[in-house]
Amino acid sequence: MTEAATDISSQRDIAALAKGGRTNFFGFLLRLAARLPFLLIAGRLYGPDALGRFAYALVIVELVGQLCTLGQKRGLAQRLSADSRHAANIIADGMLLTVLIALPASVALYFCPSPMFPAAHFTQVDRLLVTTIIPTSLTDIALAALAYRYDIAATVRARSVVEPWSLSIAAGVVWFIPPLRSSGLSIAYIVSIFASAGAALHPLWRSYGLPRVWRPHPLVIAKLALSTMPLAVADAVEWGTRKLDIAILGQFASPTSVGVYYVAQQVASLPQKLKTSFEPILGPVITRNLKEGNYVAIARQVCQVGFWITAAQAGIAMALGIPGKGVLGLVGPQFVGGDLALAFLLAAEVGAATAVVSEAALIYIAPVKNLLVSLFTIGLQAALTVAGMYVATGFGLDQLDRASSAAGALLVTLCIASLVKSWLLSAYLEKRITNWRWSLIGAAVPAAAVGWAATRFLPEWAEITFGIPAILGVYSWVIWNFGFGPDDRVLFRRDPQAAVVAPQ
Repeated sequence: MTEAATDISSQRDIAALAKGGRTNFFGFLLRLAARLPFLLIAGRLYGPDALGRFAYALVIVELVGQLCTLGQKRGLAQRLSADSRHAANIIADGMLLTVLIALPASVALYFCPSPMFPAAHFTQVDRLLVTTIIPTSLTDIALAALAYRYDIAATVRARSVVEPWSLSIAAGVVWFIPPLRSSGLSIAYIVSIFASAGAALHPLWRSYGLPRVWRPHPLVIAKLALSTMPLAVADAVEWGTRKLDIAILGQFASPTSVGVYYVAQQVASLPQKLKTSFEPILGPVITRNLKEGNYVAIARQVCQVGFWITAAQAGIAMALGIPGKGVLGLVGPQFVGGDLALAFLLAAEVGAATAVVSEAALIYIAPVKNLLVSLFTIGLQAALTVAGMYVATGFGLDQLDRASSAAGALLVTLCIASLVKSWLLSAYLEKRITNWRWSLIGAAVPAAAVGWAATRFLPEWAEITFGIPAILGVYSWVIWNFGFGPDDRVLFRRDPQAAVVAPQ
């Protein structure tokens, strides 16, 4: 490939990444609009105690679902690009493998629910949370397959519209049915997962059709399971870093504290969704460039996407974190004490951006080494979190201080993981991998000053109504005028000449 052709291909890749990011960023805004009503309903109606028990049960259910996908959420793109068989047959193999693993796991968890409910406080309906394991896993595979063909809109519909709005509406409706009220959060979650699965599987069928002359073969399925194992464990570990804190906190603190932490985590996860705006499109782009041996393009794409994510997350983190008491106060006055945990969690998402984009390439270039780093990461997080629990207990700190120490452990861990994974990818690509630019500080300082003034001189309702838009406005103006170059602004420019052709 000539240098000119390589440059054109690289520009098209950046355009594809920008298009996918724009589409999913719109989905992020929709998810934000839908997630907040659920937090208000769960916090105001059901209370932090019920929310804490629900959050702990979800950790177990979602962990099992994550393991049952066997890494296919990110590994499917590589298989579709390398396997010459009919694409629907490849997807069917992956889905069958997932069902074969998820079905016995769901049955076992149903008849032995103690991992989900360690305090033995649950209803028969709550046990049905295990029915979401199979549809959750199949939805992940379906959306990964659609993303391979650059259909990001399907992810937006399923994850940002159908799932969160179904969750919010169902939680509100069930509250007015007294016999089901004690299981309202579980019922709402089950409804949202099945609705999301329907929104993902229908476009999958329209895009790929049905398998052709497909016969499941045990040896093929077993080989697929072995080949995806390193990625499966890495995916589970990456997911686990965002859930391990709740699992450990649940052993050291009350359900109420877990509920407060869960709300803070849900608010902090809103900017985290920005990284997933690029994940579906970044995988196919990287696998194609790996096939062509174009390491320079991969380094450029990783750094470009990493900066986009970091810049956006930093602005949102300040807008939500500086008036943190007011944000959490919307959910209920008993949640206000989680503001320090919220600040740590928001900072952790900014620090994790480099690790996220580096891993997007490492899972294909060095899957085993990436797995080892991920295992070290979650081990370090567990050690720091448990140590923080004992220190907080030893000093007689309250339950919410324990929650803050768990969030602080996550912040330190994810920053270390970013340094290690970016260094590892740099060694393979022989290019420097970094998301950092000094313009981020230049934009953060005036935005922080506006935020401080809002919390200092405005009442709480005005902090939310005027403070958050003012922080975002100042930050965005500075970063756009002094931090973004021509390549960065591609994210916000619709270029009709930058045609993006989806792989078939």
